[in-house]
Amino acid sequence: MISLQRVPDLWRRFDVTVRDLPLGVLILAASFVPAFQSHGTQVGGLPARPFDALAVVALSLECLPLAVRRRMPAVCLALVSLGFAVDQLRGYHALAGTALPIALLSAGSHLERHRRLTALLFSVAYVPLGVALFRLGAVSEGGTGETPTDFLTFYLALTLAWIFGTWLRSNRMAEAERRLRVAEETRTAERTRIARELHDVVTHHVTAMVVQAEAARYLTAVPDRLDQSLTAVTDTGRRAITDLRHLLDLLNPDHGTEVRTPASGRIRTLVEDTRRAGQPVEFTEEGAPAESAGSADLVAYRVVQEALTNALKYAHGHPTAVLVRHSEKEITVEVSTDGPGARRGSPGTPGPSRGGGSPGGSGRGLTGLRERVTVLGGDFSAAGRAGGGFVVRARIPAGSPS
Repeated sequence: MISLQRVPDLWRRFDVTVRDLPLGVLILAASFVPAFQSHGTQVGGLPARPFDALAVVALSLECLPLAVRRRMPAVCLALVSLGFAVDQLRGYHALAGTALPIALLSAGSHLERHRRLTALLFSVAYVPLGVALFRLGAVSEGGTGETPTDFLTFYLALTLAWIFGTWLRSNRMAEAERRLRVAEETRTAERTRIARELHDVVTHHVTAMVVQAEAARYLTAVPDRLDQSLTAVTDTGRRAITDLRHLLDLLNPDHGTEVRTPASGRIRTLVEDTRRAGQPVEFTEEGAPAESAGSADLVAYRVVQEALTNALKYAHGHPTAVLVRHSEKEITVEVSTDGPGARRGSPGTPGPSRGGGSPGGSGRGLTGLRERVTVLGGDFSAAGRAGGGFVVRARIPAGSPS
């Protein structure tokens, strides 16, 4: 059996014409109910007339075109208007007359082309109808007759239906534009996030490989150390390929939506790689990682990665200390490096390096890290120290969603 919760979804799968047809059928059926006959819309004051064969045609012409009120609003309005004219000129005064304002509202809401022309033609067609009804009402026996003011009032009521439909159309278009804008902003944010991830992965690994390769040039006379240095370059390159492959997997629509968060143990691997590149690093980890740290683990890893990359670039060979402190509510990271730093303590900007061949920084890394930490509600700072070198600090709340 189909559950009631699935009925709206199943109904929306039908074509829009099928979904709009029941309204017209309902109004048509109600028009033939004896209690409602001759109690519908009345313009012109003509005396009521019993239904005949022509009434069936007129009422059907008024109601059934509502099935195409969204797919072909101009056709719907034309047919409903014709049926309404026959209804009023013959004096049926059926409940089906309510289909006219519905058709006008639908045309104002869904008509895309020739909107002004449609409104003008409808207004022009109303004039001869009003004149004919006015004359017939004045000469007919039992008719009440109506003044020109009554015809104008009815026309203004129909105009309000068109205006309301236009307002609905404007709101729908504004909502569509808002969704497009949100989608574009989302795509831009995603491209920015991917650019940051690529920067973090490529910059760190390539910097380590450049430093290791430069060191290998001076170890040709020491085969054992040369082999170790070249092995380190190879291992770093493989890790770079692995990280890039994981990042590109996230761009694959068939890939799972779960983001791969580096475990805290990867920070130790990161420190070891930096040591093998010739950078003396002291690593301290306090506390146990929270069970549900959210994206805090990933951001902490990126902070350490960017800080060690800057240390390799701008203070190669100078002591570096990494402190990672875990608690239930947050992760605190502090990376300090002795030495000249980058432009006297401006990490992340282009500056001299002892090797002379390390790629210069662009500031993208630290800027991206500051935004990441801030989004999670944390604090981030990167500044030079008075005695030389620089220090990077980050407080990252745990448990925030990625």
